[in-house]
Amino acid sequence: MSNDEWLADKPSNTETNDSQDKNWERDTINKLVFSALNEQRRTRRWSIFFKSLMFAYLFVLLIMFYIGGKGVDSGIKSGDHTALIDIQGVISEGSPASADNIVTGLRNAFENKHTAGVILRSNSPGGSPVQSGYIYDEIVRLREKYPDIPIYTVITDICASGCYYIAAATEQIYADKASLVGSIGVLMNSFGFVGTMDKLGVERRLYTAGEHKGFLDPFSPEKSGDVEHIKTILENTHQQFINAVKEGRGERLQVDNKLFSGFIWNGEQSIQKGLVDFLGGSSHVAREVVGAENIVDFTPRPHYFERFVERFSSGVTSELLNRFSQGELQY
Repeated sequence: MSNDEWLADKPSNTETNDSQDKNWERDTINKLVFSALNEQRRTRRWSIFFKSLMFAYLFVLLIMFYIGGKGVDSGIKSGDHTALIDIQGVISEGSPASADNIVTGLRNAFENKHTAGVILRSNSPGGSPVQSGYIYDEIVRLREKYPDIPIYTVITDICASGCYYIAAATEQIYADKASLVGSIGVLMNSFGFVGTMDKLGVERRLYTAGEHKGFLDPFSPEKSGDVEHIKTILENTHQQFINAVKEGRGERLQVDNKLFSGFIWNGEQSIQKGLVDFLGGSSHVAREVVGAENIVDFTPRPHYFERFVERFSSGVTSELLNRFSQGELQY
């Protein structure tokens, strides 16, 4: 073969580059197409998953509606029973341990003709003095209206502050030897950012109508008169707490300079202080004290539909956050 013929058969550099460019473009297009298909498959799988999950929840929901009820008075059998109301978590408006919820449970329990006694199973660090006061007053009223139905507090992990405020209204208080009890005090906390703002060169501009309308503003310097005023409120509220505990516990209290200081004690120490009467749990109190071993939960629970919405919303939010954290959530 001559040199001219060999050169004619050999592809030029331009032709080689064009071929490489076309191969690169083809590979890129293929990758984009397959990536889009994979994303569609992934989206379809998630869609099927969520639809299946929704169907399962709806199926369970229909069963629950068929069964009926709200979880109140569940487990009632013939004969007397011990009514149970749970106080769980922070005591505040809108929470499971709100006055509305607890008072509703108490009224349902006392009004039931088969209730032999009531247990407040308490596991709360406290919360709103107002909400605690509402519950305390309702217990006092119900005890006067139904003198033959005793009410006891059973402390699990902790019953402090507003929780103990409520417990003091009951006839006797039981706890575990390691339960945390007490914290008879009042607090209000905040922050002061004046020094930080000075360092950053930020000027605070606060306009009020009323000499003390902006008192205790965290971005303004403290005034001694404002601090003294809030201290009088705290001391007055503290005294209300002390009076309620003294009225409820009476001569059982071993009063010293630490009892109302805000300290907490374990169950054994609390017996010595007069804050707790005996060691024992809910089953023990129902069986040995009330004399009705069958325990019926009167704690108001959300309706099944509300629980369904809450759980489903929580599941969807969790999945979205999970996908976002993996970089899969896109606009």
